[in-house]
Amino acid sequence: MSQKLTQKLDLRQQQNLVMTPQMQQAIKLLQLNNLELQDYLEEELAQNPLLEKDEKREAAEGDAPDSQQEPPASEDSDNIKDSFDSWEDEKHEAPAQQDFDSGSSMATVGAGGSTDFNDDEGSFQDTLTRPVTLRDHLLEQLQLTLDDPRDRMMGALLIDRLDEAGYLRDDPNDLCEQLGCPPERLESLLGELKHFDPAGVFARDLAECLALQLQERGEYDAPMQKLIANLDLVARHDLKKLANLCDVHETALPEMLAELRTLNPKPSAQFEHIVVQTAIPDALMKALPKDVGGGWRVELNTDTLPRVLVNNQYYTDVTERTKDKQEREYLTTQLNNANWLVKALDQRAQTILKVASQIVEEQDGFFLYGVEFLKPLTLREVAEAIGMHESTVSRVTTGKFIGTPRGLFELKYFFTSTIEGTDGIALSSEAVRAKIRNLIDAETAENILSDDDLVELLRKDGVDIARRTIAKYRESMNIGSSVQRRRQKKSGMSF
Repeated sequence: MSQKLTQKLDLRQQQNLVMTPQMQQAIKLLQLNNLELQDYLEEELAQNPLLEKDEKREAAEGDAPDSQQEPPASEDSDNIKDSFDSWEDEKHEAPAQQDFDSGSSMATVGAGGSTDFNDDEGSFQDTLTRPVTLRDHLLEQLQLTLDDPRDRMMGALLIDRLDEAGYLRDDPNDLCEQLGCPPERLESLLGELKHFDPAGVFARDLAECLALQLQERGEYDAPMQKLIANLDLVARHDLKKLANLCDVHETALPEMLAELRTLNPKPSAQFEHIVVQTAIPDALMKALPKDVGGGWRVELNTDTLPRVLVNNQYYTDVTERTKDKQEREYLTTQLNNANWLVKALDQRAQTILKVASQIVEEQDGFFLYGVEFLKPLTLREVAEAIGMHESTVSRVTTGKFIGTPRGLFELKYFFTSTIEGTDGIALSSEAVRAKIRNLIDAETAENILSDDDLVELLRKDGVDIARRTIAKYRESMNIGSSVQRRRQKKSGMSF
């Protein structure tokens, strides 16, 4: 049976969701942290003559947007908000917002944080001297020890290759190729450098570092050489096997281990380190004084938050002198793009601040009392509380950090899985990890807790958790088994 090919004209109505360039730009801005945003805006400033940096940033507290401020009420602002949320097919209405105060930035923010929330300002005397770094200390010895200019140059390059512990871990063949010298000369130079102070510097690994320190003391005898060559057994606290390998009586081994404990596994520890902070907070928080009601203040980190302005006066001056139609259209397009970018940046700031403020409000117990009071929290819960889509909250919290009195945290840190408590109250997995660590830290050599013991103790504390989960959490924190911890407690070794 043959079929005839026919042509016909049909009218169909179909809906498609298409991302406009402006929607793509708005979502891209939301994903960037402040440092990435700076690079992005530099490109926009180079392309758009109507954009300029805000060189006159006001230092007033109200200059930064906070969680109580509303975004500019305009049609463009509504469109920008839709760019963040409508692409995710958001259809629910926002619930009423709870008041959350935000304001001035933190005085100090560090990766380590402070447990007592006090600002520990250095004294004036601390600023009078320049701290000595390991590099400065070694370069000074280099100039006094070596006469050959080429050896000095090579030595300076090797000093720059040391890691934070003071080790030189590069492959000797790679170093010879990079320095352009034969292996014999490199070996001779390293022989000189390994006698530098502090003892152990330029070592390849921990074993050589400890060996160099023992050699300087004149205590690197045959039994100690065997001990250094079997640091894995020291870590496992297998004292009987160590005594046999070192050919000493088991009663002599504690004295050797005590000598080992006096050595420094990180020769650079006594020197000032220049720490490169790779994470910069996008938002900041601090405690409010009790005389103003207490609570927390949250705001954006204006020190790293780039700001741009639209030069409307320049646009007016140029368009008045421009007669060409294409040039006028170009200027109008650039003006629209500039206005959109400024409004998108404002909406981005408001969105980040809303999310950060809600997280701080939800995790109030963590900031007051520590990690054991970290609540289980999901992206959906925060999204519903602030009236945004879950994927929008995910974009805001990825790669962005908040500086708090307890340290610097990625916003994602506050979203943890749930463990059911014996009383039906949900607990954060991070809080349970902290409980496990606290119990283990309180152990003595005579009272080492097995995983079953931990299960019982946590159950009494209201945590219903399986033994295998205890083991998984313990291993994730690099905590050994009860057998390993018992050996470690008895020997007193920390290697």
